[in-house]
Amino acid sequence: MSAIVIRDVTRVYTMGETTLRALNGVSLTVQSGDSVAIMGTSGSGKSTLMNIIGCLDRPTSGTYHLFGRDVSKLSRSELAVARGRTLGFVFQSFNLLSRTTALENVELPLLYAGIGGRERKRRAVAALERVGLAGRMDHRPSQLSGGQQQRVAIARALVGQPQVLLADEPTGNLDSATSIEVMAILQGLVAQGITLVLVTHESDIAAYLSRMVVLKDGHIVKDERHAPLIAVPPSPATEVGV
Repeated sequence: MSAIVIRDVTRVYTMGETTLRALNGVSLTVQSGDSVAIMGTSGSGKSTLMNIIGCLDRPTSGTYHLFGRDVSKLSRSELAVARGRTLGFVFQSFNLLSRTTALENVELPLLYAGIGGRERKRRAVAALERVGLAGRMDHRPSQLSGGQQQRVAIARALVGQPQVLLADEPTGNLDSATSIEVMAILQGLVAQGITLVLVTHESDIAAYLSRMVVLKDGHIVKDERHAPLIAVPPSPATEVGV
């Protein structure tokens, strides 16, 4: 099944007398369970494309179907509902609340969604266990390494049980070894059926995904499949430092 179907999408921004065409006739289909790296230099349109996929922005023209639903013309409130039910987001900056524990950070989206305390905790615990942080639930961000903080952020994205995970430079603040460990977690999620769309400027990170889409000046200039590298998952011996 197609998770994402984008057809002839343009996105034009008007600032006074200046017009910027960030996307120019982009078409892209992503199958459910696929892993796609979106690449391109600054100004190529990759962030705009990610914002449209993430229902954070709407195309000026063209269509976008998310699991068969045309979301290109939804209202702002309808886009918010689509985001909450289908999508999870991971960012370069972890965006964790510094005074709350890992568990409380992961619970937060469910609190906003009105989920009751017992169910909220159950789902947050399960999400943290899923990313290998069963022993860090009561730790605050300052007590966690960068890799562990990104794991908390991934767990927070998973707690809403999304079908698509959108990751914007998720390894940008991490060293090489920790980046590989985070990619191992993301590969594990893809193996479990989650669709992964990841923005990166690093070709060595893109190599861990099965497809590479490159944008330039608002156009897709390359769309290639390859056998992804297998990221070595973190071992219990290195867990404390991850």
